[in-house]
Amino acid sequence: MEELWPPPSREVADAIRSLCQRLLTETDAMVAAFARPSLVAQNDPALLADASLVEEDLALNRSDLVQWLTANVQQPGRRVEPYVGPRTTAYVNDLVSRGIAPDFAVAWRVALGIGWRRWLEECVADCADPGLLVGVLEVTGQSLVQYALDSVAALRQAGLAAAMGNTDAEGIALIQLIAGGAPMAEDLAEGRLRYRMARWHTGLVLWIDDPRQADALDEAIAAVRSTAGGRSTLVARASATSRWIWLSGEAVPDLHHLEKDVATADEVRTAVGRPGRGLEGFRSSHQDALAAQALVVRLGSGRRFTAYADVELIDALTKDRAGARRFVLNTLGPLAEADTALRQALLTYVQCGFNTTRAAANLYAHRNTVERRVSRANELSAVKVEDNPAHVAAALLLLDLAPDIGATTPS
Repeated sequence: MEELWPPPSREVADAIRSLCQRLLTETDAMVAAFARPSLVAQNDPALLADASLVEEDLALNRSDLVQWLTANVQQPGRRVEPYVGPRTTAYVNDLVSRGIAPDFAVAWRVALGIGWRRWLEECVADCADPGLLVGVLEVTGQSLVQYALDSVAALRQAGLAAAMGNTDAEGIALIQLIAGGAPMAEDLAEGRLRYRMARWHTGLVLWIDDPRQADALDEAIAAVRSTAGGRSTLVARASATSRWIWLSGEAVPDLHHLEKDVATADEVRTAVGRPGRGLEGFRSSHQDALAAQALVVRLGSGRRFTAYADVELIDALTKDRAGARRFVLNTLGPLAEADTALRQALLTYVQCGFNTTRAAANLYAHRNTVERRVSRANELSAVKVEDNPAHVAAALLLLDLAPDIGATTPS
């Protein structure tokens, strides 16, 4: 690439190299500071609603940061060429196929503002000599701004290439319109998608954390299709790491059977929406599944199968993580950090309608064992189950999804 400013002095170059080497060990914290604000600034509801795309955007931010820091370790203060690797290309292709056009310039402007402040703080702390400080800031300021401009241009070019080469864009765009609530006749949607609409629908989101495990998604989808019976199945490639699935039929599928189907692929996680009928049910079940996926990702939960009907209250409670933690600790008190078996016994007891025999059967434990655990758990809980079973159950469910949220020292 053409160099647009003179190279830095040896002293300035050494200072830049030293700073970048140290910050390479802190990339996760730095990305966490600017990734979400830059994503929200783009104000694209379709992008914000899809947890898999949000994770890919996070990976893109991290890749950009590592690229600039690494380049400045190797050649301090020089112009840095953006790296548009296979994962970035796949992400841009997914955005284009979904009709999502994020404003990368706005995202970079927000990220650059936050990142530049952090860079200033590090430079001021590290450079005691005012002359050296000015030299470092002058050259890195030019490098960062030019890197942002070059990166936006590279992403736009990748978007144009994706638009020209995407043969599935029309079908995926139609699904996106329907799922997003655009007015559409059922017969038109059925004809274009070859999928029955005037029936019950269950929406699923299947996703993986590592794009290299994409074969596992195909394996799980094949398992779902093989046991679909008389149901219609619609599958859409939502991103490199996720698939949207709809099952339609005259009856609602058994969630236990679905969970067994997708469990054939260990790497795949699944979110399931509440069933709904007709075109509106197609939409609402899909939105539920997206919300369940976002909840699991937001909480950092390791749960592999999540039905939104089971976690809707938790979704509402955890929009604010700090508030959710306060709710758990205020409700459960010492029980929040007690033996998991005690909490599981109390939660199952409440879910079974305060029936110890049913709870024991669900837990595969002796009735007396369950009674002792429930009694001990209730002793430890700040709010007693007989006083407010809804709050106790919600707090226990939240801990089951995100065990670290109840830690005495917040994570």
